[in-house]
Amino acid sequence: MLASVSPPGDQSPIPSPVDYDSPKELGALLERLGFAMQKRFGQNFLVAGAQRRRILSLLEAEAGSRVWEVGPGAGAMTREALLAACLLSTFEIDRGFASFVRDAYGAVPGFELYEGDFVRTWPQAIAASGKPARVFGNLPYNAAGAIIAALIEGGVRPPLMVFTVQKEAAQRMAAHPSTKNYAAFTVLCQSAYTVKLAFDLPPGVFWPQPRVTSTVVVMRERKDPIPCAGRKDFTNFTRAAFSSRRKTLRNNLKSAGWTDEQSAAAAQKAGLSMDSRAEALSPEELAALFDCLPIRG
Repeated sequence: MLASVSPPGDQSPIPSPVDYDSPKELGALLERLGFAMQKRFGQNFLVAGAQRRRILSLLEAEAGSRVWEVGPGAGAMTREALLAACLLSTFEIDRGFASFVRDAYGAVPGFELYEGDFVRTWPQAIAASGKPARVFGNLPYNAAGAIIAALIEGGVRPPLMVFTVQKEAAQRMAAHPSTKNYAAFTVLCQSAYTVKLAFDLPPGVFWPQPRVTSTVVVMRERKDPIPCAGRKDFTNFTRAAFSSRRKTLRNNLKSAGWTDEQSAAAAQKAGLSMDSRAEALSPEELAALFDCLPIRG
């Protein structure tokens, strides 16, 4: 059983198994429990309490609302969400950390834990407790795109999501057309959400320290989402359109299987030029072109 060790002066009703601001205590506890972080999961823990609370405030979560946390790790942000009286569903791929978080917080009312890959386990949470009002997480650098895509393409789409991701990924999510960071992933995010870069987190606020800067991203559901947002065939289309940034839409779509005649007719109907490049078109313009193309299997 985990010891309930709260930081000095902490009189909260939610127990803390360790001082989450102390890398030394975190390291000692994990070693004592007999498991270590798996590099393949990209785990880095935020050891700055003020920053954790700052992130949670961006979530605008009401007490009693169902919130999802992707990748709780040792449970630092988990505790913050529980202190805010959220009904919390957590998703952890690492068996060791899943056991740790379950032992620490499993008795708190409204807490749920789903062990395994989030991309595969989120339907279980929908079946058990419905769609979430909020989603947040410090996403592994190597899986952030797949996790966000699963939420949008899976139709989960809560009104607000807050993620900590690698700065380069955040810049792609919030990029504007005709900039170097604008990509198919940008279109996926912005077709359903407005994306705002809230603030950066330097490596020093994490343990162990990553080699990159992280950025907190706020995704707020659009009032006028693109109708085809989240459709996998639209995602496949945008990936084809961006497959070679130096090539025109005509050439990229031809490589994807559409004929010149099909592309030209679609472009004319959408009021676009096939000599344009995908990076110059807004998500709305790309959606208009997609809607005019024949469906491919």
